[in-house]
Amino acid sequence: MSKLMLALITFLGGAAATIQPSINARLARHIGVIESSSVSFLVGTLVLVVTAYAFSPGDYRGLQNAAWWQLTGGFLGALFVAITTFAVPRIGTTAAMALIISAQLIMGMVLDHFGMFGMRGISIDLRRIIGAAVLGLGVWLILKR
Repeated sequence: MSKLMLALITFLGGAAATIQPSINARLARHIGVIESSSVSFLVGTLVLVVTAYAFSPGDYRGLQNAAWWQLTGGFLGALFVAITTFAVPRIGTTAAMALIISAQLIMGMVLDHFGMFGMRGISIDLRRIIGAAVLGLGVWLILKR
């Protein structure tokens, strides 16, 4: 897969992740925040299971070889969906996404720096620090009223 295609797919994922909390928040008006989050996960799970069986060469039987902590992604995803479903109607999509993106960037730099979870290590350098600081300034400007 080309770098351009990977970048486009990732960009679309970011757009979807930005739209999702607003949709979930609207549903939450009818059924509640946690309930809306669980419906979101249920629909997503169904779509992914069908897609996996139809198109993926993977095999769920490999779960027996996974470490316990490798299964915590679902918990973290549920936490993310519930928090964004709660936050977006209260602080707005832009403010929520600005905070999320800054937290993701900072945590990403830490994960990269230490090569956590078996990923390739990428040291924190001055350019990355400046990039995070510029993003931090952007977050501050977005949140300042």
